[in-house]
Amino acid sequence: MAKVISTLFISADGVAEIDPDWHFPYFDDNMGRAVGQDYDTADVLLLGRETYDSFAGAWPDRETAGGDDAPFAKQLGDMRKVVVSRQPLDLAWRNSELIDGDLVVAVTTL
Repeated sequence: MAKVISTLFISADGVAEIDPDWHFPYFDDNMGRAVGQDYDTADVLLLGRETYDSFAGAWPDRETAGGDDAPFAKQLGDMRKVVVSRQPLDLAWRNSELIDGDLVVAVTTL
């Protein structure tokens, strides 16, 4: 049986949102290791539409750019990405698919 593992970036005062001002300036080797360990054990990324849009808007370009985070960007691109959305999406990032039908059934199937 597979596990569903949830990861979340959260600040010490409980803020959990997309805000590059408190995330990226403090990203270091320890955080990189923690994030890497989460993704190294995953077979599938289950993403909501907003997270998918954010990831797909950043990681493919980072992979292409070939910088320090290109290997991680490639890892994300190579992974199967299952996206939860109530609306049709253009899933241009490779290995991405939209959940079709009931969410609980789809996640249980994963």
